[in-house]
Amino acid sequence: LRQGEAFGLLWECVDFQKGILLIDKQLQRRPGGQNVFAPTKNDHSRTIRPAPWVMNLLRRHKYRQLEDRFRAAEFWEESGLVFTDSIGHNLNGTTVNRYFKKAVTAIGCPNVRFHDLRHSYAVASIRAGDDIKTVQENLGHATAAFTLDVYGHVTEQMKQASAERMQTFIKSVLNL
Repeated sequence: LRQGEAFGLLWECVDFQKGILLIDKQLQRRPGGQNVFAPTKNDHSRTIRPAPWVMNLLRRHKYRQLEDRFRAAEFWEESGLVFTDSIGHNLNGTTVNRYFKKAVTAIGCPNVRFHDLRHSYAVASIRAGDDIKTVQENLGHATAAFTLDVYGHVTEQMKQASAERMQTFIKSVLNL
């Protein structure tokens, strides 16, 4: 997800039974500090099917958020958002980025940006064997061609690995 899509994800868009997320909006901060829901970047909603492990994380997160809600009592702000602070307010991008920067610096990657998580997902997805159309749809890119343009270097590495596997296969068939 793009950061704004994650910030704007509502619990009503999380279907634990089907294991899917509906990404149909993003939360944007307007000049003056007001947060508003806006269409996704390309104005198209998409349904993604995260790994079951991710859905389990979301399930546990929902439980922790419910605990926050009980602790906050009358101070809880019901927004329906998946990602909130301890009293139900939407997350602040500056704060999230500051904590993210501390975390990536602590693991020796100080130049990693939040948006780079999308890139890491795409590369891992392609390397794991997902077809480019699936990756395109999961990322919310308008076209598979755009996804290939951005992540084509991964497919080149995969082609090289494929050639090496084929070489090994040929050698085994020909007893070389």
